[in-house]
Amino acid sequence: MRIYHNQLANTLNQGFKPVWLVFGDEPWQKNDSLNTIKLHCQQQGFSEVIRLTADDKFDWNILVEEYQAMSLFATQRIIEIELVTGKIAEAGSKILLKLSEKFHRDVQLIFHGPKIDAAGQKRKWFKTLEQLGCFLPLYDIEGRQLQQWLNQQIKQHKLTIHQDVIPLMIELFEGNLPSLEQELQKFSLLFGSQLITAEDAEKLLIKQAKFNPFQVVDTLLSGNLTKCVAMLDQLQHEGVAVGQLVWFLHKEITQLSAMLEQVEQGESIDSIYKKYRVWDKKKPLYQYALTHITRDNINQAQARLAQTDLISKTSSDFNPFILLADVCISLYHGQTTKNFNLDYEFG
Repeated sequence: MRIYHNQLANTLNQGFKPVWLVFGDEPWQKNDSLNTIKLHCQQQGFSEVIRLTADDKFDWNILVEEYQAMSLFATQRIIEIELVTGKIAEAGSKILLKLSEKFHRDVQLIFHGPKIDAAGQKRKWFKTLEQLGCFLPLYDIEGRQLQQWLNQQIKQHKLTIHQDVIPLMIELFEGNLPSLEQELQKFSLLFGSQLITAEDAEKLLIKQAKFNPFQVVDTLLSGNLTKCVAMLDQLQHEGVAVGQLVWFLHKEITQLSAMLEQVEQGESIDSIYKKYRVWDKKKPLYQYALTHITRDNINQAQARLAQTDLISKTSSDFNPFILLADVCISLYHGQTTKNFNLDYEFG
């Protein structure tokens, strides 16, 4: 059985499932799902929780022994197994298949880990456990789904928020649900049911938004330069090292250059995505970038990034984050930025 996160509560109420498979990379949904499943089980009398971590050296007989052992503390137990890589070797797979023939109602198994690809989901052990229990794949919440999620969380926290605040929260925290949930909790403590205006929210939110270099790169690929520059400004306030951002941008621009060259040589876009292991989720981002970025602009951005790196290491007279913003803009508007001296103080 396979469900989505918003179906979890109803599925739990439908009856006992001997095994849960919770896999994905979105942290808020993962924590919420695991806590919800365990709380439900504990309300049904599963009072003992045993946690195991399985890597490539894990002895799966330990799980069998725990599953079959009589507990001195509780008749019903939860065994939570974190799969560090999301993969199980052949020996472990055989043990799980054998154990699945003896599942009973006194032990709740919960497997969780990072995203499992399509090939992993077709492995016999996974298909067997999914059929006997429930698979909960976790995907990033974006766009309309994010707005629906946010409205649901606002209702759950019993907040009264002006409609102008919603777009602001989405703009600042998209891709970072844990921080967004934290801000809602803060709103609840500070305002209760009192109306939260856009002015109230801006005072609290702008300084709290957390971004990372991966999000900057994704935003750059999407062509949203306004948001990209805002992210760089926020990262500057958070004290993120310029060298780290230079490295990420250099890596991405170099890859874009190679991909664009292969497109120009007639190679199919699907084969290029496969070569660079581009996930389905990111394909639209690269599709936009590769159709809106020119070879000249890439050369311009690479040259200015190299200059930015040199200036950031040899001079304190320039704001390197402004220079990084110039690099990002150059990737799409190189013909304009090339007319401006990067040494802006002396240009």
